[in-house]
Amino acid sequence: MFSPSDYTHMAHALRLAERGLYSTSPNPRVGCVLVHNNQIISSGWHEKAGCPHAEIIALRQAGQRARYATAYITLEPCSHHGRTPPCANALIEAGITRVVMAMQDPNPIVSGRGRAMLEQAGINVQADLLHDEAQALNRGFVSRMTRRRPWVRLKIAASLDGRIALNNGASQWITGNAARLDGHRWRARSCAIMTGIGTVKADNPQLTVRDLNVVRQPTKVVVDSKLDISYDARLLQEGNIVIFTANPERSEEKVMLEERGVRIFVEPNESGKVDVHKMLSRLADLEMNEILVEAGGELSGVLIEAGLVDEIIFYFSPQLLGDCAQPMLRLPELTELHNSKKLTIRDVRMIGKDFRMIAGFE
Repeated sequence: MFSPSDYTHMAHALRLAERGLYSTSPNPRVGCVLVHNNQIISSGWHEKAGCPHAEIIALRQAGQRARYATAYITLEPCSHHGRTPPCANALIEAGITRVVMAMQDPNPIVSGRGRAMLEQAGINVQADLLHDEAQALNRGFVSRMTRRRPWVRLKIAASLDGRIALNNGASQWITGNAARLDGHRWRARSCAIMTGIGTVKADNPQLTVRDLNVVRQPTKVVVDSKLDISYDARLLQEGNIVIFTANPERSEEKVMLEERGVRIFVEPNESGKVDVHKMLSRLADLEMNEILVEAGGELSGVLIEAGLVDEIIFYFSPQLLGDCAQPMLRLPELTELHNSKKLTIRDVRMIGKDFRMIAGFE
């Protein structure tokens, strides 16, 4: 169905799409390559919301050369007026004769419609070339469109015996510089970094991307059931901040936080804690695609027990901290092994002196 050159050109489009890894959200990462007589005539990638889509950039570069060309696009061309005009119309008007797309757009207002427009115009459309690679690039966007919640990654830095801090709270630094920089890359691609009030009090983190050249900082999300965050917390000093609480009181502290631009959502569950399901639905409404959780064992455990963690990024340092140190997860006691949380290991590699393991739930 697809030729070797088809695979080559789509792989090129995927590499272009990856350039938007840190900048495109809430939009998907998309790349486009225009080819005529097996020669690349132009290419483009989507940089950020409001900017031209990958197809438009490639078509503008190609000009009249786009007529009778093949377009390799990592996502189905849009068919509606959003922040920008529909790309399907632009491809038709440019005289493109064949479109190869990696995957269908999961957005219900687009899904299938872009392809239908192209086919009705007489364009030969083929789909699902390097589909899995394209979907992996946009896991968060797909999750938000199909499940109405973001893709949730939990990041854990621990000793080999699964401890994230000493009993007195000391944790800086368990892992080395290379692992911490790698962690910032995961921060940079995320729409938001989430933590709990316990981590805010213990570590006073900034929750920012550092040592990387980025055009935006992720939103900071704090889970704070009682809303007792200190007004002087470092993460409140700058940036886009969202706090989820179970405390409905209109306190002076809440007013002061809101006056500083902090968005506060009251989402209590029956136990007087934050309802984590409603929290993720709210984050989807805020157009969050990928969430990186950097929290202590309690919040991490709650999210896992609720079935809301899709992927865990473990950084293991070659040291032992002992059973008095703080565990990386707080989960209910099991009495039978078959009730354990089953994980599938997706990647293992050395990062400096530490090793990183990425695992997803079965």
